[in-house]
Amino acid sequence: MLNIAKNTFKEIVRNRFLYLILFFAFVFIIFSLALGNLTIGESEKVIVDFGLGMIEIFGLIWVLFVGSQLLFKEVEWKTIFLILSKPIKRQDFILGKFFGFSGTIFLIVALQALLYLAVLLLKWIDITALIAWSLFFTFLKLEILLAIVFFFSSFMSNIMTIMVSLMIYLISHNFSLLLDLFYKMWDVTLVYMLRGFQTIFPPLQALNTKELVGSFSELSTNFFLFNTFYAFAYILIILFLTVQIFGRKTFED
Repeated sequence: MLNIAKNTFKEIVRNRFLYLILFFAFVFIIFSLALGNLTIGESEKVIVDFGLGMIEIFGLIWVLFVGSQLLFKEVEWKTIFLILSKPIKRQDFILGKFFGFSGTIFLIVALQALLYLAVLLLKWIDITALIAWSLFFTFLKLEILLAIVFFFSSFMSNIMTIMVSLMIYLISHNFSLLLDLFYKMWDVTLVYMLRGFQTIFPPLQALNTKELVGSFSELSTNFFLFNTFYAFAYILIILFLTVQIFGRKTFED
């Protein structure tokens, strides 16, 4: 598994799309300086929100358009037969690919975070604990998304994987809006159904703490610890299901 993870990481690091993503991410984070100067009154909040948003958006693009190809490419190019002909367990193959790509997600988030924090220091903006947690939660959200992408790519086409994963990502961020809508409709049945349905979806809205940066909201340490545990548990469950599906999958030569 470790060898697969290392080879996956090395292979993806050589992908030119990675450097294109980092280039535009750096441009947009630096652009937040100019954007803050154009804003009257709330320039600090604009810089903080915009920078965190860009880190997540470019990570999202990376996971959806590159991560979705990892398993699909092996099957499409028939290299899966060469890999599985060796004494490699299918679960090690899946986990190796996952951890290898996770390394590139960490690299992207870490490099963007360093530039982002440098921008904050340049503008004399306090780097609060909530900003640090928001960066960490952004990484967790991308890891959850990667697990979901792996799950669907084990039995779906590349395009369908991207579309379904993106839909889940967007819905998971907006459950509170849907609940408010059903509350206004006075439909209690739909509210309870939606709450039950929410348990299936990843806890992305709870991890979306970047929206609270600069507000007067106070979150306890237990909130961050619980959601961190919840995120890791969700990733493990999705990876377990992916391994089960991939382990029973037959490949046609």
